[in-house]
Amino acid sequence: MIALESLTPTTVAFAAGLALVVANLAGIVASALGVADYWPPGERDWEFYAHWGISHLLNVVLAALAYLDWNSLGLPRVPTLVAGAVLFVGGFAVALAAGYDLGVEETKGLSGELRTGGWYRYSRNPQYVGYIVATVGFALLANSTLVAVVCALFLGWWLALPFAEEPWLREEYGEAYERYAERVPRFVGARTVRALTGSGDSRTT
Repeated sequence: MIALESLTPTTVAFAAGLALVVANLAGIVASALGVADYWPPGERDWEFYAHWGISHLLNVVLAALAYLDWNSLGLPRVPTLVAGAVLFVGGFAVALAAGYDLGVEETKGLSGELRTGGWYRYSRNPQYVGYIVATVGFALLANSTLVAVVCALFLGWWLALPFAEEPWLREEYGEAYERYAERVPRFVGARTVRALTGSGDSRTT
């Protein structure tokens, strides 16, 4: 049994962070494997509220854990802080801009229009690309061993989400999504560079 004196605020925050991130990750992976319909929810049902409730609570827990375990990782403070701030702010800005392009409902995993313009010309998942960068940035900002562990699992969300969404997107949008997926990479790649430099296929729908 765990001794009560070992249940410090830091330990509790770390355990809560692990439980939350694993709970959502399990649902996302199960959806990607076709054994559950946890994500995307498509409508405001219990999966919708479970996913977003866990997501918002995890953000609060991560902020608390960063405060409680600040600088425990021991990386050089100034360069780590600067690199973390640049990645966090830059990645979060990209995620917000891409979310604005996609629309509030679609960002929440609800049914809507297929967006292929704006940020979605360069990546099928620019929000997730932004959040991957921002998550790495937050881990560097905190310079915390415990935050780094939770953020490493958190990255699994962003990497697994497209695989959970794509079967639903193919069913929802059919040929339009198939054509889009053929010319735009899941995250980033050579086609992203060609689109950014104007040498790729610029068609949008």
